[in-house]
Amino acid sequence: MHLLSIQRLLGMMLMLFSATLLPPAAVSWFYDDGQLLIFVEGMLAVLVLGCLMWFPARRFREELRVRDGFLIVVLFWLVLGLAGALPFAISITPEMSVTDAVFESFSGLTTTGATVITGLDELPKSILFYRQQLQWLGGMGIIVLAVAIMPMLGVGGMQLYRAETPGPLKDTKLTPRITETAKALWYIYLSLTVVCAASYWQAGMSGFDAIAHSFSTIAIGGFSTHDESIGYFQSTSIEMIAVVFMLLAGMNFALHFVAWRSLNLKAYFRDSELKTYLVVLSLVTAITVTYLYYTDTFIFYDEALYAGLFQAVSIGTTTGFTTADYFDWPGFLPVMLLFVSFIGGCTGSTGGGMKVIRFLLLLKQGHRETMRLIRPNAQIPVKVGGKPMSDRIISAVWGFFAAYVGSFVIIMLFLMATGLDQITAFSAVAACMNNLGPGLGGVGENFIGLTDPAKWALSFAMMLGRLEIFTLLILFTRAFWRR
Repeated sequence: MHLLSIQRLLGMMLMLFSATLLPPAAVSWFYDDGQLLIFVEGMLAVLVLGCLMWFPARRFREELRVRDGFLIVVLFWLVLGLAGALPFAISITPEMSVTDAVFESFSGLTTTGATVITGLDELPKSILFYRQQLQWLGGMGIIVLAVAIMPMLGVGGMQLYRAETPGPLKDTKLTPRITETAKALWYIYLSLTVVCAASYWQAGMSGFDAIAHSFSTIAIGGFSTHDESIGYFQSTSIEMIAVVFMLLAGMNFALHFVAWRSLNLKAYFRDSELKTYLVVLSLVTAITVTYLYYTDTFIFYDEALYAGLFQAVSIGTTTGFTTADYFDWPGFLPVMLLFVSFIGGCTGSTGGGMKVIRFLLLLKQGHRETMRLIRPNAQIPVKVGGKPMSDRIISAVWGFFAAYVGSFVIIMLFLMATGLDQITAFSAVAACMNNLGPGLGGVGENFIGLTDPAKWALSFAMMLGRLEIFTLLILFTRAFWRR
């Protein structure tokens, strides 16, 4: 384990992260909202801490091993999550405890969107912008950004990329060099953000709101600058723009890259995961719209259509925007929508959940086992896109599912031990592990009412979900630390 090399990288990352406090400082100066000193102090504190970590280890430049990659990914998210909490902790408006500041920071960086802040409409613009920016930075993964500039840091990045990127197909690269791959992902991410912001602005949002909501839309984060979220704007055009970009952000960014490079849309039509993603969301939307209309939740069909479509896509992609209190909708709808978030977005997207490819493989494996009961000696391969999947990939998916369920149950039982009822505890863990945001019951609107131990446990759940379970849990095994 190259601990000094890891310390050096952490120090450099903190110094780079300190620069991200400049944009909210500029926003504070522009709007004169009284928060400028907070961001300047926070930037200097993070910069000094980064220098103190980097300077003693500045000469250590060993190539990272696989185990180093897993450790540094977890430490990056942990350290940056704690550093990101600093402006919240020292701010007077809003006044937050250390626990709440850390919860809000981790929720932003992991693109969860769960919040402990109310009264967003009255908050300083710079604080609002900072929350949105945290989600945008976390959306594609700060580690991928680090990989894009690894030549400048003098360290190879493949170990970091493999540890950070999710899904069973994670070793697929868009370009021959990992650095170029990371840059390509960020170019696409930035381009989608710019187009999304321009679309929001054209639809009637102010420039500030358009930029802020484009950050959380493309990051599939769900933070908003208003307590009523997207519902604040009372605009069908804005809601449909959000639906389009949430769908795009929930797709594998490798597909966007291939389509852009070849100027051909065939890559989308050939992808089995994307087809499953669209079928699931279409089916959930149809059920939601129909049920809302026939239960007279909405009198007019077009109102049910827009509300059902928006909420199904928002929850299904784990974005977490709202136009209505979906947790108060009748019957099974709130629970169904919450369960859809377990599937989440596609591999290589900014979405949360277990990922569509795993859901697809679990379905195909279940079908194969059913067929084996009928034909015990038959050789039935599991295929995705016409290609057979190896038994190792199938085993990895089942292992992930088992680890996910086990972690979920343990955290849920812990939350219930803190005094939460079953519905609130279940939905809180689902909302945080799936990086969704809004839950049901006591966490339908926000997470303010939870105890400090519950908030720390859910912050851990956010990291579990963002790092896809194994990247974090592997650090708790003896074998990982054995020489």
